[in-house]
Amino acid sequence: MSKNIFYKKINKVSLKKICKELKIPNIKKSNFYLNDIKTLDEANTNDITFLHNPKYLDYLPKVKSNFVITTSRLKKYIFNKNLLIVENVLIGVSKITKLFYPNSLDENFITRKFIKQNSLKNKKITLGLNVVIGKNVKIGNNTFIGHNSIIEDNVIIGRNCSIGSNVIIKKTIIGNNVNILDGAVIGKKGFGFFPQKNRNIRYPHIGMVIIKDNVEIGSNNTIDRGSLGNTIIGENTFLDNQVHIAHNVKIGKNCIITAQVGFAGSSEVGDNVSIGGQAGVSGHLKIGNNVQIGGGSGVLKNIPDNTKVMGYPAKDIRLFIKENK
Repeated sequence: MSKNIFYKKINKVSLKKICKELKIPNIKKSNFYLNDIKTLDEANTNDITFLHNPKYLDYLPKVKSNFVITTSRLKKYIFNKNLLIVENVLIGVSKITKLFYPNSLDENFITRKFIKQNSLKNKKITLGLNVVIGKNVKIGNNTFIGHNSIIEDNVIIGRNCSIGSNVIIKKTIIGNNVNILDGAVIGKKGFGFFPQKNRNIRYPHIGMVIIKDNVEIGSNNTIDRGSLGNTIIGENTFLDNQVHIAHNVKIGKNCIITAQVGFAGSSEVGDNVSIGGQAGVSGHLKIGNNVQIGGGSGVLKNIPDNTKVMGYPAKDIRLFIKENK
């Protein structure tokens, strides 16, 4: 989904204005206008993108954007692009995001009681007591929403879904046949900020959460929306209770995530992955397909396909067993 349905975007921003915001000299094409700011893998020719971490160098050969925010340390890896060199890429990205999306830091909540919308009339939808539904919400047939739940503006929920009680859903698109158990909070802003001497500066989160078909979300799960990209839960994946998924995490198909597992931001999990209770996955990692991670493990580095690991730090399970006989 290319259009952001949850945030209002300025149509275009001049490169001159971007350079002024970043406090760098104008580069060539200073009168050029850019459409949006996006991640390396999603940016088009007239978008601006960024490279802040060597872990994303593999994306560079396929980058379509002609304008890249980066550092003097990383510029040697980028060829045939217009580079905007800054000291701190993520602070720069935060500033430019706010140029394109002036309301990107707003966390307003619904102040209206239940809204009867034409789009929900004549649909087979069951609502519990005290349900609050925002503007432009779309809900498919045969969907149940429990007591005291809040569905905020522009959320999309598919057919045959079951939303429990005391659930909050914002900035999220949900597929068909999805079960969300009591107390889940989905689509809240991520834990992104820049520590300063006297205060912490918030990082905008304009992405969304995308939950594919046939997913189950356990009780009291928290799933943060993406910063620029999206947080994604793949088809047929089941999450147990009290799982936390940070911004921009992508979980594949047919995964089983048991209770109290935590994912730090921007990690990617392949298909058919099983993770035992209370395991933790550090940020910006890649977990391959058909991986099994034992309970209580701490994953600190990438894990290749078809691997079983356990321990802290997580290691091949045969080595773990040998060391702990």
